[in-house]
Amino acid sequence: METPYEITTLTRTDHPTPPAHAIRPPLGPSEIPPGVEVVTLPDGRRTLAYTQPPVPAAPAPVASSSGVPAWAKTTALLAPTVGAGIGAGGFGLSYAAPGVLAMTDALWAAAALVATGCGGAALLLGRWRNRAPAQITQNITATGLFSRANGTINHR
Repeated sequence: METPYEITTLTRTDHPTPPAHAIRPPLGPSEIPPGVEVVTLPDGRRTLAYTQPPVPAAPAPVASSSGVPAWAKTTALLAPTVGAGIGAGGFGLSYAAPGVLAMTDALWAAAALVATGCGGAALLLGRWRNRAPAQITQNITATGLFSRANGTINHR
């Protein structure tokens, strides 16, 4: 099987001369951007390259103090607030107790009034209504087995 093209390899020369458009004047130290440095390659050429920033030394461990933990400080600061709130609530309830007792008495009185009113209304309606039984007459007619039924209802 023949290949339709010929494979060639480029032979490397040690120091090829770059084309004229690729030659640039060297950069001054003030023109080099941050993170770029002049480095020397293993074959002796010097070029610009990005370099890794130096790894910062591990920060010195913070001296652990045998002080009070943060949760204990928070709890200690909240304790007076919670205690004052409970005290104020108890104080308010002591002042409100007579009013609450009076309101319960008033509610019981209102419930008794409603119950008495409903009972009295039922008694009065029972006396006022007509004692005679109502007579209802119903007339229904149908002409066949599956026919529609018609009817009238008379109240007397």
